[in-house]
Amino acid sequence: MNRRRIAVPLEQILVVLMMALVGALSIGADGKPFPQQSTPDTPRTAQQLSPDGQASSRAIIDAGNLPGMRWPDFNDHRADLKAFYEAYGYALPWLEEMQPTPQALSMITLLQAADQKGLSADDYDGPRWAERLETLRPTSREPSESDAVRFDMALTVSAMRYISDLHVGRVNPVHLDFAVDVQSRKYDLPEFLIQNIVGAADLSKAVASVEPPYPGYARTIQALQTYMQLARPGNDAELPTTKTAIKPGDSYAATPQLAKFLRLVGDLPPNAPLPESDTLYEGALVDAVKRFQQRHGLSADGRLDARTLAELDIPLSRRVRQMQLTLERWRWLPSEYEHSPIVVNIPEFRLRGYDDHFRIGVTMNVVVGKAYKHKTPVFMSEMRYLIFRPYWDVTTSIAKAEIIPDIEHDSEYMSKQNLEIVDRRGNVVSSGPATSDMMQEVREGKLFIRQKPGPNNSLGLVKFLFPNEYSVYMHDTPATELFSQSRRDFSHGCIRLEKPAQLAAWVLRDNPGWTMEHIEAAMNGDKTVQVNLERPIPVLIVYGTVIVLEDGVVHFYDDIYGHDVALDKALAKGYPYPR
Repeated sequence: MNRRRIAVPLEQILVVLMMALVGALSIGADGKPFPQQSTPDTPRTAQQLSPDGQASSRAIIDAGNLPGMRWPDFNDHRADLKAFYEAYGYALPWLEEMQPTPQALSMITLLQAADQKGLSADDYDGPRWAERLETLRPTSREPSESDAVRFDMALTVSAMRYISDLHVGRVNPVHLDFAVDVQSRKYDLPEFLIQNIVGAADLSKAVASVEPPYPGYARTIQALQTYMQLARPGNDAELPTTKTAIKPGDSYAATPQLAKFLRLVGDLPPNAPLPESDTLYEGALVDAVKRFQQRHGLSADGRLDARTLAELDIPLSRRVRQMQLTLERWRWLPSEYEHSPIVVNIPEFRLRGYDDHFRIGVTMNVVVGKAYKHKTPVFMSEMRYLIFRPYWDVTTSIAKAEIIPDIEHDSEYMSKQNLEIVDRRGNVVSSGPATSDMMQEVREGKLFIRQKPGPNNSLGLVKFLFPNEYSVYMHDTPATELFSQSRRDFSHGCIRLEKPAQLAAWVLRDNPGWTMEHIEAAMNGDKTVQVNLERPIPVLIVYGTVIVLEDGVVHFYDDIYGHDVALDKALAKGYPYPR
């Protein structure tokens, strides 16, 4: 949305018809509801200010600082506030006759409930609104223009922050080295507030429209609210550690605590029978542990080993924080696509291909980059083509670190691995044993090693290309045994696919003639074939340590790359966040 100057008279500014207040009332400091405004039959006007009041407003905006707010520095929104109040001739649109409008009260209610959206009400002055409202209540004294100015501006700053945070998140992901563009999606906040918020007939609905439209986001919001209720003192598992793993049928003194916790989080059904002995670990309790393990990215074997006990002992408050951080990243994603996307969630080691109604059309396990030195980057691109029976062009860094030492150790290594040496144009220099001079030129980046197509090629029988600065792509792999592991960060950064033929069928569904039989024939043929897609498909490589599936079950995953930790630190600094 491009910023444009909104022309309104300086005197008696007409905004919109006032409508009834929706939602709960804000509460005054004395615990009484603040008076609800009635809906007038005539259009209302913004609260006019004296010249001194207007000068005070300008001074606050010029300073970019409003003392009394939780985060008084609003320099990142100073230009927005200036444009907003200039449009009203420095009148106060949240007030009429020195009283807050229904829209003001409705907005305050939303700000006070920001925790329910994975944000922090304190960031939007949630605890401060009762006192501010009290200053406008005509009891012992009449409210002053200064009270009105500070109230109105605090609400504008808070509303701008809240709407922006709900729409594109608080921290710009580029500052965390994520190649995700939110800049182009940002609202012109002055215009958005004037056109959609200040006079909204249903302000809650207008604000809800800025949130991500994804079902997964909505499910995460619902799960967050449930876990916020669960994360109360006394509800954590707090299980004792053991020197050896507890197996089904073993004795375990903390069985009652374990059962209580698993019932709380939904892994043990309320009416499930428990062992007669308080110290026996068997039956429904073992099944509940397996469900817990499956939800937390562990091997679902029912053993209470060190990793399982560590996951059980994570405080529920930390699970709440995981959801809050994941919701922040949801807000970084585009709100719409020209075609249904393919999404890879790194901590989950899972790929999903969605249809145009955001229903899952294909899904599979994946292997991603190693947490040490080879992290798969977070970015967005578009898949444009795939190659059946690809060559593997070994990067110079991998050649130097891994391939050349093997070649120098084993003179037959080149032929065993179906390798050849090529120049920059792909012309074959040697298909046989490599000389020391050749190896030196490979180290210097003058010659290159590549692996010829075939079932033992490291890229398997098909790779999927989507241009990006990291040279990352998706591909088949002969190392299929790795997909049985619960943690699957084994690659150099590219994404290995458990079911490459199924993904090929999904991405080629708009290309006439590419049936599964045709795909399998291309994968097992004797030629390298590139197939361009009829329509580019968005590819999102994302990072979420919480996923709530269609059945409402919440899954948690390890922060394998430390991105949750980095985001948590960035958010802890408060406003103004890096935009």
